[in-house]
Amino acid sequence: MTVLRDVTLALGPQGTCHLGRVSTAVSASEPDPVIVVDALRKSYGATTAVDGVSFAVQAGEVFGLLGSNGAGKTTTVECLEGLRRPDAGEVRVLGVDPLAHPERLRGRVGCQLQESHLPDRMRVWEALDLFAAASPRPVDWTEVLEAWGLAPKRDAAFASLSGGQRQRLLVALALVTDPEVVFLDEMTTGLDPAARHVTWGLIEAIRERGTMVVLVTHFMDEAERLCDRVAVMDAGRIVAMGTPSALIEASAGAVRVQFTAATAAEGAPDVDWLVTVPHVRGVERRGGTVTVTGDGPVLAHVAGALLARGLEPPDLRVERPTLEDTFLRLTGHGLE
Repeated sequence: MTVLRDVTLALGPQGTCHLGRVSTAVSASEPDPVIVVDALRKSYGATTAVDGVSFAVQAGEVFGLLGSNGAGKTTTVECLEGLRRPDAGEVRVLGVDPLAHPERLRGRVGCQLQESHLPDRMRVWEALDLFAAASPRPVDWTEVLEAWGLAPKRDAAFASLSGGQRQRLLVALALVTDPEVVFLDEMTTGLDPAARHVTWGLIEAIRERGTMVVLVTHFMDEAERLCDRVAVMDAGRIVAMGTPSALIEASAGAVRVQFTAATAAEGAPDVDWLVTVPHVRGVERRGGTVTVTGDGPVLAHVAGALLARGLEPPDLRVERPTLEDTFLRLTGHGLE
């Protein structure tokens, strides 16, 4: 089978995206992918939710599906979890069709769904004990309880938990079976900033243990920090795929270097000569702030040129494109 391993992209005038799909066969010398999605399609009536999506994920990766609401992320994951029947294409998890043979994946796959609910009166410890009992190789659920900050709520009923506490419990339930693959769908929605950062650390610990994670998210900082590779989805299709740093570099616009200089009233030095420095495209002064736009190693060239003229601005800094800038360029809209 030939699977889509990476997508290259190039930006044309006005940031338009020209997408080149590079389909490469998985080499026989490489380990088999843990997850394979090949030409997946899924529609709901006249609405096409997933339109020919293909990718493969290797063991130990944290693979992100990044996109707005309605981009097709959750439908893709639900097909991988065996909760939706694809209209066309093929999905494999650990070499198994999850819809045809769910029993072969029991205990090997953990799922935290975007919309999940437990009986209102079920206590936190009861839920963890029940899920652990269904696994052939469970971890000690009391350790999971502690790791996810739920020990104080051990005897609390599900209905009494806050939104953030429910979210943490659902993630803990996905991990208590010691799975080989974990699907996490918007795992940090409803968590405060401090809890989000704690959760990120726990996910990094899961990766270090060798567990493969598929992370559905609309948080750019989350994807940039946690994911080894990201598939950017828009309108049911993958518009770009690669490491966060590679995607940022491939779609990057101009790099901006800024520093503070004296104002005109203070006898401001002439900085227009910076346009002659290699990799510089333009120079703009607004009050006491000078902004130099350029590409590539423009920061190093500007810093060297300033030092050569005896100028040593203490706040010389560079603004580089972010994953959010990349997403805007690729899709033409922000996250919803």
